[in-house]
Amino acid sequence: MLGLLLINKPAGITSYGAVAKIKHLSGEKRIGHTGTLDPMATGVLPVFLGRATVLSSYLLMSDKGYTAKAKLGITTDTLDITGKIEEKKDVCIGDEELTRVLSSFLGDSLQKPPMFSALKKDGQRLYDLARKGEKIDIPARNITVHSINLLSPLDKNNEFSFEATVSKGTYIRSLVRDIGEKLGTGATLTELVRTKTAGFKIEDCVDLNELTNENIKKYILPADTAVKHLKRVNVTEKQAVRFNNGGQLSLDRLTLPETENGEVLRVYGADAFLGLGAVDRENNMLIIKCLV
Repeated sequence: MLGLLLINKPAGITSYGAVAKIKHLSGEKRIGHTGTLDPMATGVLPVFLGRATVLSSYLLMSDKGYTAKAKLGITTDTLDITGKIEEKKDVCIGDEELTRVLSSFLGDSLQKPPMFSALKKDGQRLYDLARKGEKIDIPARNITVHSINLLSPLDKNNEFSFEATVSKGTYIRSLVRDIGEKLGTGATLTELVRTKTAGFKIEDCVDLNELTNENIKKYILPADTAVKHLKRVNVTEKQAVRFNNGGQLSLDRLTLPETENGEVLRVYGADAFLGLGAVDRENNMLIIKCLV
């Protein structure tokens, strides 16, 4: 089985658990996902099946969109409502101040990832170290918040919702933590939905709980759906054989779209998707990046 499956992950299951279920339903052992979602989070989870897993890295770099709900006045060790409450504070702010603080996170900044995350330190997952009570100084990293907007104002429980489009590697839990710190009230994440990633929207997804052994095949999309944002190049039958055997192709013998050195292209032979190639103008070659 080969292709892309767009899942709307339900709450209460890890991304790994979602993959395990798809393995069981599809009978395909080689399966991978892009962009881990916490168990409490729901939303878009692209899953690759079979040889299409080689394409996963080309989605990991994409921006992501979320809607989130947060509660002011408390902080937790996990930065979300599933964690242990560490501190409580009074909340005496209005929606105008909240909106101003949200807007202050627009653009590039440094963000410190949460301790309860799948990041690794000396080969160990941070969440495993956190559960042992260990505290690690996690270096901040560059992120970009492309947009952030208040969706619903503060309610009587000091909760509000917002939407944001962010760069790869941005943790919404950390963003909520930083919003709370800037307001002086503290804050924790209470709900999270990934609404889009790599051009795929939640409306494009099938609910994981709706999949069965009988219907899963009809939801599997062609592998090249995952990389439609890349430009396309067509090759001849002989060039396709050479490409599939690991050979480089001369740029002089190809009809290329306008490209830059190092740009990655979708490669097709007789309308069949073969894989990805990178433009190497220094050596005048199209170099294989991956085959499917």
